Amino acid sequence: MRFLCRCVAAAAALVLVGGMLGQAASRAARPARKVDAPSLVNRPDAWFASAEGKAYVENILTWQGHGPGGVMGWPKAYDASLPRPVGDAAVAGIEWDGIATIDNGATTSELRILARAVTLNREPGAADKVKAAFEKALDAMLAGQYENGGWPQRFPPPKNYGSHITFNDNAMTLLMTEMKEIGAGKAPFAFVDEGRKAKAQAAFERGVACILNCQIVVGGTLTGWCAQHDEVTLKPAGARAYELPSISGSEGAAVALLLMTIDKPDDRVKHAVEAAATWFEAAKISGKRVAAARAADGSPDRVVVDDPNGALWARFYDLETGKPFFCGRDGIKKASLAEIEQERRTGYAWYGTWGARVATEYAAWKRRTGQ
Repeated sequence: MRFLCRCVAAAAALVLVGGMLGQAASRAARPARKVDAPSLVNRPDAWFASAEGKAYVENILTWQGHGPGGVMGWPKAYDASLPRPVGDAAVAGIEWDGIATIDNGATTSELRILARAVTLNREPGAADKVKAAFEKALDAMLAGQYENGGWPQRFPPPKNYGSHITFNDNAMTLLMTEMKEIGAGKAPFAFVDEGRKAKAQAAFERGVACILNCQIVVGGTLTGWCAQHDEVTLKPAGARAYELPSISGSEGAAVALLLMTIDKPDDRVKHAVEAAATWFEAAKISGKRVAAARAADGSPDRVVVDDPNGALWARFYDLETGKPFFCGRDGIKKASLAEIEQERRTGYAWYGTWGARVATEYAAWKRRTGQ
């Protein structure tokens, strides 16, 4: 009987161990979750000083400057948990063949990550390599600025909408924020040499001039900005089929907020901010909110519903009528979200609360500037 009990116990232990091994093997078989650079920007200081943090930085260095044209920035949406593969496999699944870009936080995230690594890595010589990579990327972004002060979405600029001055997804405003911080020697950029600080400050000022020149005038009145502007004429420009020339309720908010960070705004900047704040207030859609829903087949959908406390801004406003519009992949304007295909309704941010922050910051800005 004791022998039988021992056998049963041993068998149970083997089952338990086998199950644990099987679970471990299953976990090992699953593909590791992709980690993009923007998700690493706000990691704590201790992480950057850790072995894991240093390994990620080393991986990021391997992805620099390998896209078309060899510009020393980074592509978007690569896996920062792995070093860049050798050969053509490196760009498999990487959008735009791995070209350097400031879209979706690419390159701006890496600049900030490398700056933090330089600041926090005290190992002799280790920070030098990272600093050199940072300087190459910063130099590339300075060189990539157009004479009119704008920046394209991609480097070198392609022969499509990627060459436009790009506020879309806050690409240019994020880069300008870093130029401003670098110029001021703000952490984590205090280590940057004086020559590059001066160039970054000058680049920021040219960027501000570009923003002011791009601000859309409708009926003689300044309004907001498009998600992208033609790099030559500065007029509102389209991008993808469903991104038509418009006044943007999203990207325009980030532009207005950036102008409000200027310490000593001149009269033209003040006028631009006031006009943008006025436009955002007029463009507000009160009493509405976006709600999750289910389509007839049970798949996820989105609808606009009444909400007495709700306030929304549309992604796009018509340049002539000032009314919100929506587009499917056919590129045809529609008057309501319900009129475009489900895939686009759920796959794009057509509404947001972007203007609420503009109103809050504008009130503080007026107190600060004595307007």
